Amino acid sequence: MPRLRPILVVLLLLGATPPAAAATLHGRVHDANGTPLAQVDVVVVDLQREVVTGADGAFHLETLPDGAHTLLFYRAGYAYHSEDVTLPGAGELTVSLPASSATLPPVVVTATRRPRPTLASPLPTAFLSGEALRTQTSLSLAHALEDLPGLRTVSTGAQIGKPMIRGMTGARVLVLDDGHRVDDYSWSDEDGPSIDPVLAERVEVVRGPASVLYGADAIGGVANVIAPALLTADRGESVWQGRLSTHVGSNSREGGGALTLEGARGTLGWRVAGAGRFAEALHTPDGELENTGFAAFTGDAALGLRGERGALSLRVAQYGGEFKLLEAGGQSVSEGTAEEEGPERKANDQRVQLDGEWSAGDTRLEAKLQWQRHSLIELSDEAPADSSAGLREKKEQEAFNLLLNTVSLDLLAQHRLGRRIHGTAGVSGTVQSNDTRGPIPLVPDASALGAAVFVFEEARLGDWSLLGGVRADHQTISADANADLDLAADDRDWSQISGDAGVVFRPLRALAFSANAGLAWRAPTLFELYANGPQIAEARYLLGDATLAAERALDLDLGARWESPRVRAEASLYWNRVDDFVGLYPTADSLAALRVWEYRGTDATLSGAELGLHGQVTPLLGLGGRVDLVRGQDENAGAPLPLIPSLRGALSADLTWSTLSWARRARLAVELEMVADKDRLAPEETRTGGYSLLGGEAGVERAAFGRDWDLRLRVSNALNRRYRDFLSRYKDFADNPGVDLSLRLATTF
Repeated sequence: MPRLRPILVVLLLLGATPPAAAATLHGRVHDANGTPLAQVDVVVVDLQREVVTGADGAFHLETLPDGAHTLLFYRAGYAYHSEDVTLPGAGELTVSLPASSATLPPVVVTATRRPRPTLASPLPTAFLSGEALRTQTSLSLAHALEDLPGLRTVSTGAQIGKPMIRGMTGARVLVLDDGHRVDDYSWSDEDGPSIDPVLAERVEVVRGPASVLYGADAIGGVANVIAPALLTADRGESVWQGRLSTHVGSNSREGGGALTLEGARGTLGWRVAGAGRFAEALHTPDGELENTGFAAFTGDAALGLRGERGALSLRVAQYGGEFKLLEAGGQSVSEGTAEEEGPERKANDQRVQLDGEWSAGDTRLEAKLQWQRHSLIELSDEAPADSSAGLREKKEQEAFNLLLNTVSLDLLAQHRLGRRIHGTAGVSGTVQSNDTRGPIPLVPDASALGAAVFVFEEARLGDWSLLGGVRADHQTISADANADLDLAADDRDWSQISGDAGVVFRPLRALAFSANAGLAWRAPTLFELYANGPQIAEARYLLGDATLAAERALDLDLGARWESPRVRAEASLYWNRVDDFVGLYPTADSLAALRVWEYRGTDATLSGAELGLHGQVTPLLGLGGRVDLVRGQDENAGAPLPLIPSLRGALSADLTWSTLSWARRARLAVELEMVADKDRLAPEETRTGGYSLLGGEAGVERAAFGRDWDLRLRVSNALNRRYRDFLSRYKDFADNPGVDLSLRLATTF
């Protein structure tokens, strides 16, 4: 910490030093009937500042730096609205938000590291709002996102999953926590990102390689989980608000709740939040899956100070849970035992984030520093040495224990060159240490270093936008010798260049055509290089290959998008060639009574298409549909790539009432999801049949007892359909969960 003190002092001075003048912006928000709207979030996107409208629909933003800013207005049940303002001289704003079931925002940040309209992105983007996230009862970030086009989940039950984007998953999909990279042991089928989406404000997804902006692990795409912006208040005034929710689910008898308290006094903002969940075993149409329950807790605390030139914030996040795992082969309870038996994973993750920014004219400097500590432990059952002791005396023993510490730093300069060109230049670095503990050393102790420099620019030429960038990366891994792994000390390093070039043509305000070409790369992970040990829960013995080369990808993407108040539509085609693609393949060998799976390099091609449409047919009725398809080919073997999802489509309809006398808003929605047979298989893969699932949601919002209340009832697999998803780790021996009814009640105060 002593080394950080000079940095803290500098950032505090930058954030608190006043310029000669600062601007104030006022306004009001109302609905289509002219009624003032309270509890509307008003966000200055480029500054990540947020205020909430009062009962009269009014909002006030003070100490804004002069220049151009993008404001985003949103409230659950109403259409998003963005407004570009230039200070000083904007005057008082009046904004109208019509009722809508749409969830797509007009502005995203992740695609270019700057606030840009979704139509201006060269790569397809997707978005899930905080309210939509909070109505999801799944602990898994991947499960919450899987209804977006091109997004799927590699799942272990209903609460563990890794996001898959266009057939790529694991270390090829970069997950960000409020712009900070999340490094954890998400390479195993039994792990997912250490983020509970219930506390997020929104999640932005970029489909396609974003390595220029975010580094090597973004070869498949990016999912950025964005925390709520800290509140600010007028000088000398104090504001605060809270949000409380609770939910129950029928399938696994799940229960949980979340509480958020936030406020501000002048330019000092704060937030504390926490969420807990617990569940018993999952149920399929054929019965209970023993040893599939979990308990998890996530927490968040943030404090920020905003000056007239900049800001400084400190955030601490905690994620932890115990997840019981169904053993490969099926049920894991023996008759007469006192409790469920089988493997169990314990995950514990802490992140400390320090963010600073400073504005000077058309340039804004950002610093993002994070320390992350991630622990992953697997426990398995050990039979007693004396067989006469009986099954009741089986004891849990530690199988492996991994600890990862990562420090990352990004320094960014958001700049403008004249009226037509703006962009981002930056440097980034990571320092990482892996400590292998426990009786089974899956991978060796190791350290890793990474450094990069990049620039990404956009030029606007009338209806055309040209975007491009380049990045230089250098990464090293130093692995210690380990006799148990039969491994001598080993050092690996990579130096690679990433590039991106895109064009967006907007002949109409609501229509955009885009094309993008990207060069991306990824270094093999510690597991892929050096793994040599059993993963009991997955019934696998993993073998790495220390000679693996870095993956290198060329991606071509074409898209068309339409966004208007009544219609949203998108179509995308992509082709991605990946040289030295690292895959996990089964072999005919066995070790420790487990089948050996080994990592191998090959050349691969992934291609596909995504279609999405939602139309507000009338103010009451909305209709939608989506289709996504991906095809993966192992070019060297002339066979399909493993773990490529099936063709999927969905049809949806929603009814929204916003003029009821007894409620502020009511909504009814249904969706039919259809998944095709998975008959194009890699060697040793299991075929799964097609299926159709019916789901829906009913909700009502109304004021009672001086508070706003939101009641939602969701149903998944409403017909209790028996099916097995191809991306489920349990597909060889267990069905997916059956019908689930979840009830959620939330209030603000």
